[in-house]
Amino acid sequence: MASNVEAPEPWYLALLGFAEHFRTSSPPKIRLCVHCLQAVFQFEPPQRIEARTHLQLGSVLYHHTKNIELAKDHLEKAWYIAQQVPQFEDVKFEAASILSEIFCQQNLVDSAKPLLRKAIQISQQTPYWHCRLLFQLAQLHTLEKDLVSACDLLGVGAEYARVVGSEYTRALFTLSKGMLMLMEKKLSEVHPLLTLCGTIVENWQGNPIQKESLRVFFLILQVTHYLDAGQVKSVKPCLKQLQQCIQTISTLHDDEILPNNPADLFHWLPKEHMCVLVYLVTVMHSMQAGYLEKAQKYTDKALMQLEKLKMLDSSPILSTFQVILLEHIIMCRLVTGHKATALQEISQVCQLCQQSPRLFTNHAAQLHTLLGLYCISVNCMDNAEAQFTTALQLTTHQELWTFIVTNLASVYIREGNRHQELYSLLERINPDLNFPVSSHCLRAAAFYIRGLLSFFQGRYNEAKRFLRETLKMSNAEDLNRLTACSLVLLGHIFYVLQNHRESNNMVVPAMQLASKIPDMSVQLWSSALLKDLNKALGNPMDAHEAAQMHQTFSQQLLQDHIAACSLPEHNLISWTDGPPPVQIQAQNGPTTSLAGLL
Repeated sequence: MASNVEAPEPWYLALLGFAEHFRTSSPPKIRLCVHCLQAVFQFEPPQRIEARTHLQLGSVLYHHTKNIELAKDHLEKAWYIAQQVPQFEDVKFEAASILSEIFCQQNLVDSAKPLLRKAIQISQQTPYWHCRLLFQLAQLHTLEKDLVSACDLLGVGAEYARVVGSEYTRALFTLSKGMLMLMEKKLSEVHPLLTLCGTIVENWQGNPIQKESLRVFFLILQVTHYLDAGQVKSVKPCLKQLQQCIQTISTLHDDEILPNNPADLFHWLPKEHMCVLVYLVTVMHSMQAGYLEKAQKYTDKALMQLEKLKMLDSSPILSTFQVILLEHIIMCRLVTGHKATALQEISQVCQLCQQSPRLFTNHAAQLHTLLGLYCISVNCMDNAEAQFTTALQLTTHQELWTFIVTNLASVYIREGNRHQELYSLLERINPDLNFPVSSHCLRAAAFYIRGLLSFFQGRYNEAKRFLRETLKMSNAEDLNRLTACSLVLLGHIFYVLQNHRESNNMVVPAMQLASKIPDMSVQLWSSALLKDLNKALGNPMDAHEAAQMHQTFSQQLLQDHIAACSLPEHNLISWTDGPPPVQIQAQNGPTTSLAGLL
């Protein structure tokens, strides 16, 4: 039997051809494909063919069957044999790469790390594989929340890419490192890094789609950085650039021309995934700014695109995008008075999390937070407290923690008898002193919560000070919902103080803004105040119109309340432990008080 690599034996070509035919059949005939590949070993092939066949078997078994142990066995043999064969990099490093994926899937991370380190060590003469394995090990450290090690590896990758003359992949490594630094809140280090990224991206002359995709990555980091900081107005120029950039990409044709430098054989995300991601950050911006109809429009577009993509693509990132979109639109629906729909979408998030333990681990705190917000909207304050308490135990994310504490404080204020717990919380989110996060939006919300408490305690001058601070901050960054809430509460304070003119000056713009958002609760509150104000000011026609509006909003909220509480999904408000319940038992009807609603 000849061992000449350039001219394989006819039997080998025949078996390989049959195996590929069965693999690509519709539907695939994986068992027959595996039989053909296993038959290769009957001929006692040379090491090159033996190693490659073990790799092919391992790959087919891993991707198309549940026989992971057998796949692992073949890949280990491929890795071992390929190391003994000179100039056999593709087989050697692909075997190491897939094998480490299997180790991670089986929670054998301590087996994956040394394997990847060894492969990185011996791949320095193979730029494509060296970069790919560095990305893979960095991703593994990221999944373990070891962002320091991941950043170090990405820094090594950026320097290696520079040495081998790949400015494109240097930018990818540097942008990835910037993303992790933003996650770690290392803002003093991330700013110079992002400046460097911007220079590299603008100076790089290459494939137009690759260049634009780098710009999208760069702008996504800038936009999310602004949104994390609650700077809804400041982000607008970057967001506009990002939207123009994705439009440019969608008009470009994918060139199949391979780059000259093998280290350039990477891309950040497929074009279609980038489109969904841009929709997603647009939804995040619209929700924070209080443009809820716009948020709804972009969510619908993104979810439609996701459904199409998921038919052809099983990438887990698509489910992550779907969950984040749903999380945002659920919050919008609770504001616009569509609680029943919000509850069904919370149930949808539960179902997505049931399919992926990692997704649930990453989104459990958000899921309980959403249930807490839903509980507030249907006046189930005990359940809201339980949901927020659970969420606090599950999160290490400072912004989310602050958001939950702010909402839990509002629950304690409404209950009116939880003074000790309330003051303990307020100390931890004091907007005047050592506020835990840099978010402009959350700090403005903390001032509002203090204003709300002072109002309930009858300390009106103190309440006005806090609310004017909220207004100043929310106007600076176009935070429409906080502006509307602050105006109506200030209007209520002036009404109580018998200053009807000043009250009217607050409530009318609050109503206009609430209608534009639209925020159903603020509309209900404003219409009730306008009815009483116009009576006091001697405007019976306006008072009658406001009374009719109040009646309409009350009826809409009441019907939605009954519809939501009648759904079997309403029982989710009692779930505070473990994974999401698989089946939700129906109940006879609403069990919650409507008194706090109307």
